[in-house]
Amino acid sequence: MEQTLTQLLKTDYNIIFKDISLLEQAFTHSSYVNEHRHFELQDNERLEFLGDAVLELEVSDYLYRHFQDLPEGKLTKLRSTIVREDSLAMFAKECGFDQFVKLGKGEENSNGRSRSSLLCDLFEAFLGALYLDQGAKKSKEFIYQVVVAKIETGAFSHEMDHKTTLQEVLQKNGDILIEYHLIAEEGPAHARIFHVEVCGGGTPLGKGSGKSKKVAEQKAAEAALANILAEES
Repeated sequence: MEQTLTQLLKTDYNIIFKDISLLEQAFTHSSYVNEHRHFELQDNERLEFLGDAVLELEVSDYLYRHFQDLPEGKLTKLRSTIVREDSLAMFAKECGFDQFVKLGKGEENSNGRSRSSLLCDLFEAFLGALYLDQGAKKSKEFIYQVVVAKIETGAFSHEMDHKTTLQEVLQKNGDILIEYHLIAEEGPAHARIFHVEVCGGGTPLGKGSGKSKKVAEQKAAEAALANILAEES
């Protein structure tokens, strides 16, 4: 198990653990420990506690710096969406972590390997182990590669409603016509990229691109908000 997991981490994330026991602990569920008490193993619950804090700090820092137009309430809502159970379980599966976690027989037989709460805890435990083994910099690199990359591709765009925020900003002194224009699209049919420009009162305000028109419009609104903020500062 360790050799295959360590190879995956090295190949996909350029991570090589110095203390392999931390990695083993991160992937050891309490049900496995309970069934192998004679081995004096440690489960991943304490690492989960630490990893949760590491993840929340890095995600909060990223959102604060990159979404300067969002008020505290919306930042909090967005963060909670990114770090909630089903999102972290998705990250764990996409990393391939689910195939390496050590489970007790009962947990294994009840499909624990695919249970969201277990995978969420596993992802956080891995982050805790990574932080202890290699520090904040490497933890941040991994979080940016796995979590922030998802944010930037629009996976949580339904929570980042830049279009509504832009409308509120532009119409605070009265009605103004806001239009989104598709200015270009490229790529093969199965991987199209759409380019959109948003205009307010006929004036171009920002451009954005995405794998769907909806994402591209959100990106354009985000760019427009950033431009407005820069002009006001």
